[in-house]
Amino acid sequence: MNSEQSQCVVLVGMPGSGKTTVGRELAKRLGLRFVDSDHEVEARTGVKIPTIFEIEGEDGFRKRETQTLDELTTESNMVLATGGGAVIKPENREILSARGVVIYLNVPPQILWERTRHDKTRPLLQVPDPKARIQQLYVARDPLYRQAARIIVEGGRGTPHAMVRMIEKELQNLCEH
Repeated sequence: MNSEQSQCVVLVGMPGSGKTTVGRELAKRLGLRFVDSDHEVEARTGVKIPTIFEIEGEDGFRKRETQTLDELTTESNMVLATGGGAVIKPENREILSARGVVIYLNVPPQILWERTRHDKTRPLLQVPDPKARIQQLYVARDPLYRQAARIIVEGGRGTPHAMVRMIEKELQNLCEH
């Protein structure tokens, strides 16, 4: 990416879309720092996200998430993996779009369910029918991810490495135009 462009690459997508895995590899390949906003919220509060949900509810967590995203996106030279629900708040979509190149990792709900069905650390999926919940979240959030994104990468069956290569190619195309 050239110097006129933000050196903040932001990954958005559903839980299980590969934001952290792809983000780590992408940061390594681009020579940038990797930050996961969920891990950052945990580091700042000293507790795990399920605990924040338990004590403050989703609303309390979302407030903390917005503050963290606002602070992180003032920095450059990083790949930032956001939490799956970061795009819910319009102000977050605005912050992310204005300060970075937002990339949506679009993965079909069936694959998301396969990847997350044994994960007990995702508060929004601790429901009687997590598969239906993923479908509902996908339907609600997909338009928001698309609204925020400059680049959409179709994911799913490919490897994280293949997704990183696609992202690098798209970023290169952005720099040339």
